[in-house]
Amino acid sequence: MESIHDLGRARREGVIFGIPLGDLGWFSSLLMGMATGFAAFFLTTFVSIMALLFYRIASGHNPDFAIAYRDIGFPVGLVVLVAALTYLAVLYGRRMRRRRAQRA
Repeated sequence: MESIHDLGRARREGVIFGIPLGDLGWFSSLLMGMATGFAAFFLTTFVSIMALLFYRIASGHNPDFAIAYRDIGFPVGLVVLVAALTYLAVLYGRRMRRRRAQRA
């Protein structure tokens, strides 16, 4: 029995949380990948600043808050950016290959 929540369909068509990522064009894919990377950077930086703040309160030491950006937020943002762009590029490539196969 096929349902709207079918895992096979989601893997085949590139659907995440009901969003059809497989139907995005190259510019939309680029935009979504960049937005995902930026969101990961900002979220990770926020969480690491809060962790450093709690460390400062608990220990009395004054940590360098640039660690939150330089050593935690930036690497995580880059990894998520590359992963998102790679995933969306693969989906875009599959869709273009299917279109060429349908035309021939």
